[in-house]
Parts: sequence; C-alpha cells; structure tokens
Amino acid sequence: MSPSVPRPLPTHDDVEFWEATRRGEFRLQRCSDCSRWRHYPRPACPDCYSREYSWDEVSGRGRIYTWTVVRGPTLPVFQERVPLVVADVLLDEGVHFQAELLDCTPEEVRADLPVEATLTELDDEFTLVKFRPANR
Repeated sequence: MSPSVPRPLPTHDDVEFWEATRRGEFRLQRCSDCSRWRHYPRPACPDCYSREYSWDEVSGRGRIYTWTVVRGPTLPVFQERVPLVVADVLLDEGVHFQAELLDCTPEEVRADLPVEATLTELDDEFTLVKFRPANR
C-alpha cells in the first residue's frame, strides 16, 4: 500500500475556499466594508474588524516574496518529489499565499520572480492552488 498525500481538513472559515478551488476558481476573502483582501480565511477583517466579507476571485498572479527548499526528511509520499520549492507569493491583490512552486528548480527560484496560480486536482474532493513561473 503506497502512502497517500495528506488531505486538507476544511473548517468553517475556509470551506468556501475549498469549494471554489474544486470549481476551478481561486477565491479569497475580501472585506465588504474596507475592501481589504485577506488570507488566511477568518471571521473578521484584521484592519477594520468588520465581520462582513465576500469570497472574490483573485487574478492568481504575483511574485515570489520568499521561499524554502524542502530536501528532507519529509513524509514518505513526498520523497520522490524532493527537492521541492514552497513559496510565499505576494499576490497582485496584496495578500500573501504559500504554496508549492512547480516547473522551477531550486536554482532557478529568486525573489520577485513573476508567478501565476495553477489549480491541481488532489483527488475527487480537493483541488490545490500551486504556482508556476509566469510566461513559460
């Protein structure tokens, strides 16, 4: 029996995010009062404390803010994929999002590298947001 990839555990605050990715949409919370985007999902705006928000689609474009290279040890299911790059992406909307960076070796990644989101199906229930260098 081969090991399986860990699956997300949706909560009340992020279930709409997972439903959107499953539909092929990259959506984040946006405050209905001050218009600030936010990620990680939470019940109140960190700027104005409003509890009113919507789930709006983001462009998926951004730039590498920082990153780490995972070389191990790691879960057995990821052993064949190391080294893998996990990036903190500053989206054009001004919010940070952490995800795996695909199609980019550790030697190619750099700060301010333009990237774009790609949705990758994990299984029948979950779709993950990952990033690729833009214009490739």
